[in-house]
Amino acid sequence: MSTAATLVETDAAADAKRAKPGKYLTFSLASEEYGVPVLKVREIMKIMPITAVPQVPPHVKGVINLRGKVITVVDLRLKFGLKAQEHTDQTAIVVVEIAVDAGKVLTGIIVDFVSDVLNIVSDEIEQTPAFGDRVVTDYLSGMAKVKGCVKILLDLDRALGWDARTRLGEA
Repeated sequence: MSTAATLVETDAAADAKRAKPGKYLTFSLASEEYGVPVLKVREIMKIMPITAVPQVPPHVKGVINLRGKVITVVDLRLKFGLKAQEHTDQTAIVVVEIAVDAGKVLTGIIVDFVSDVLNIVSDEIEQTPAFGDRVVTDYLSGMAKVKGCVKILLDLDRALGWDARTRLGEA
């Protein structure tokens, strides 16, 4: 394969990974704001009792019964290596749809609090900066500059897909 073809594929792969303009649900973890495409969000609920499941990674808090459907709940703070925090009355579970090879699965993510739904335009989105070869940023789809603040845009399929594939026995 030629270098030019490789560059084209690399640019195409980067574009496919890059955040698209549109509506994003924003939420807080620690003191940072994150955003996920609102089309991935199925429901937002207050924190509720979670049934622990043995031998799962520490960031997988267990499962909940969502109107007859059992779904996995992931503590996004722990998934991202942030310090654990006690739940408050603002703590929420955001139920999102994750694409995996076998289809789509629902997963709940625990966030500190849900902030807003923002319409983010393409001029406000920048590519994820490089943090060096040893820092994995595949789960980031971009950075949005909104009203002087930076929102970290997540690629939930990459951030949570491995957990979903593991649940389905495909990893």
